[in-house]
Amino acid sequence: MTSATDARVPGHTTGHPALRRLVADPDAFARDVWGRSALLTPSEDLAGGFGDLFDEAAVDELVSRRGLRTPFIRVAKDGTTLAARDYTGGGGVGAGVADQADDSRLTALLADGATIVLQALHRTWSPLLDFSQQLSAELGHAVQVNAYITPPASRGFADHYDVHDVFVLQISGEKRWSIHGPVHPSPLRDQPWTDRGEAVAAAAEAAPLIDAVLTPGDCLYLPRGYLHAATALGDVSTHLTIGVHTWTRHAVARTMLDRTLLEVADDIDVRASLPLGVHVDDAQDISPDVELVRARLIESLGAMSAEDIAAVLATKSAASGRPAPVGPLAQLRAAQSLTPDTVLELRHNLQPRLESHDDGVLLTTRAGEFDLGLADEAALGRLLDGEPVTADALGLDLALRLLHAGVVVTT
Repeated sequence: MTSATDARVPGHTTGHPALRRLVADPDAFARDVWGRSALLTPSEDLAGGFGDLFDEAAVDELVSRRGLRTPFIRVAKDGTTLAARDYTGGGGVGAGVADQADDSRLTALLADGATIVLQALHRTWSPLLDFSQQLSAELGHAVQVNAYITPPASRGFADHYDVHDVFVLQISGEKRWSIHGPVHPSPLRDQPWTDRGEAVAAAAEAAPLIDAVLTPGDCLYLPRGYLHAATALGDVSTHLTIGVHTWTRHAVARTMLDRTLLEVADDIDVRASLPLGVHVDDAQDISPDVELVRARLIESLGAMSAEDIAAVLATKSAASGRPAPVGPLAQLRAAQSLTPDTVLELRHNLQPRLESHDDGVLLTTRAGEFDLGLADEAALGRLLDGEPVTADALGLDLALRLLHAGVVVTT
């Protein structure tokens, strides 16, 4: 038994409020655009701007008041990433970590034309944490969020492509984007643009597919592999890049092969040594062994079900994200004041799975695994289907355990 998510996936159910902020028609985007082509959506076609997610004041707060450290910040100029020592320093008495953002150095670098990059804002800035978790649930793919702060008439990075899809959200100022088609469509994570530098440079000389100025509230979507470069215009430009780390069929293939290798390791014929005096560089000599191994691999692959692969991918997917934030003190207070009538709900973004076994049920979540009794299955099933339940319906002992574990929260 698996849970229904609290978000809605385009093409399967209705809703998807996070994606609706980035594209005008989520269903058309899922059907016609996703992974296929670039798309620029102007602010007037969207459901409002992005000021509630991020703004220039957030930049100043992060670099001057939050003790931000590398690798959560980096700086680039003229296409080159600067050494961390150029923009970091110690935090003084009681906070002597040496790689904290130095706001004085960053001020000078920005004035000198450098681009500041704030990385992993889905972990450090609360509005983006909540939004990115919602968006990830809707897309079915993990996301990360970076911010790029570029001074006027400056370009942080030369033409390049990313190995993940991106949504570009213009926050302030204006930035001109030049987009070219891919020289290597749908690159994998180990196929970076630097491996094809000459082809990228040549393609960037052609007429662009998109040559447009993004203004606040505009959103640009680029599938992985699309070449892009951006230049700030008459003022400082701040934009967010939401990187989407897509699941691919290649990832499915790798998972299937890894599982197959594990299975054939139990086959004594496959584990057997090759004959004494074998010449492994002689195709005819090793041909019988190749055929035996091929047959066993094909047999294993043929017996593998989608359920087998889904179980493995579920573990990988759980590791790719974190559950929604929970306050330890708030949980403790909720547990201390628990009554039979207290209404509880599943913590968001837990990615829960409930599996029955002979002695009970196993609840697997991003907060951990929990062996529970068969009597708990019905109430847990309601929770996983998104229904709030009372502590009495769960049983006070189980409710306390789940509160202390951060699996449920009070409504």
